Amino acid sequence: MSIFRPPADKFTQMTQTPIPRLVSTLAVPTIISMLITSLYNMADTFFVGRIGTSATAAVGVALPLMAIIQAIGFTFGQGSGNHISRLLGQQQREEAQRMTAVAFYSAFLLAVVLGVLGLLCLDPLVNALGATPTSAQYTKDYVFYILIGAPFMVSSLVLNNQFRFQGSAVFGMIGIFSGAALNIVLDPIFIFALDMGTGGAALATIISQFVSFCLLVGGTFRGGNLRLSPTAFRPTLDRYARILTGGLPSFWRQALASVATVLLNVAAREYGDAAIAAMSIVSRITMFAGSALIGLGQGYQPVCGFNYGAKLYGRVREAYFFFFKLAAAAAVVLAALGFLFAPQLMALFRDDDLEVIAIGTTALRMQCVSFPLMAWFFPSSMTLQTIGQSFRATVLAMCRQGLFFLPAILILPPILGITGIQLSQPVSDLCSFLVALPMGIGVLRELRAAQEGEAARKG
Repeated sequence: MSIFRPPADKFTQMTQTPIPRLVSTLAVPTIISMLITSLYNMADTFFVGRIGTSATAAVGVALPLMAIIQAIGFTFGQGSGNHISRLLGQQQREEAQRMTAVAFYSAFLLAVVLGVLGLLCLDPLVNALGATPTSAQYTKDYVFYILIGAPFMVSSLVLNNQFRFQGSAVFGMIGIFSGAALNIVLDPIFIFALDMGTGGAALATIISQFVSFCLLVGGTFRGGNLRLSPTAFRPTLDRYARILTGGLPSFWRQALASVATVLLNVAAREYGDAAIAAMSIVSRITMFAGSALIGLGQGYQPVCGFNYGAKLYGRVREAYFFFFKLAAAAAVVLAALGFLFAPQLMALFRDDDLEVIAIGTTALRMQCVSFPLMAWFFPSSMTLQTIGQSFRATVLAMCRQGLFFLPAILILPPILGITGIQLSQPVSDLCSFLVALPMGIGVLRELRAAQEGEAARKG
């Protein structure tokens, strides 16, 4: 029997299990993975916050670099994963396995190049990221280790995305959870016991990412997962084109997030380390809340891809609405909690700096007001990306951190001062929702037409 024959139970599960149960089952491990990832990102900010405001600002300054690293991982991971899920829905397992290898090894090599170039240009890089004179050395210490570990961070993201698009998110969750738990343990040891400061926080992150990387690689040889084999690495222009088609929305989303954070840091730099630190903490908190919705969407995407590939368009529509309803309920609850407890959440990170708490509380409450709009934005964006509508998905991905945020962060602060900085993200969220609304309605209509056409063909 061919090793490439698709497991019948996986195909049957993805195309016949009732949608609410299927999406919920797949979403639980992805939500946990996303929350854990955000949690140990917050752990860095929490422990570094014990050092001082300038150190906290340094972690915020390093966020754009982290976003670029994530952009590579998500581009190759989601770009290959979207195509893999459709290939598995079409029962083309051999090509899916080759796509897995091409994406993994290519991303690893690209991250090696990025890490080497970053280390060679470390001082200019730190300045370009928006560091202040008082936070520059803290930033340099942090970024140094992040660049060393970039290949393992990127590769872990690729594998985690590929697992969930195969409907095997539990394997990704195990790898991510193990690394996160280790990171939280190592942070205080390296930062305080070994007196490594912000460099210790980054080293803890990289060691944890390496452990996750090893576990995720091992997971490819378990169960019915696609095997990660060097012999399957057969790069072609067509395969790279498919990866980029599916991954460009993720690339632009993360790359523009990097540019946006740099501009945010530059705008906040005028108001000192307290403003940068406050906005950095708010970014971590909102990222944590957003990760719950993204995790839910990541449980939805393999269902969407499998069933779209199998031409079961009615199941795709049903899954879309199920995702939207759950996301709306979760977003409203999270926004309400964030609004009510904004001062307490800020104080968790910098309880001895009233300026950081004041700036951050206002910014967090403003973002909580617009946060529920993301319950429609994420289903629309993820559906377009998963079914291969790359252009529309890319436009939508560019909205939130690019087409609307960049003008907002350039225009509003000179007019409104620090209030303009605090308002930039909510304004961008509102505009992005207004673009996502007709796009989401449009893709639902297209799926309905495809469903009716398929029914007519079979009838």
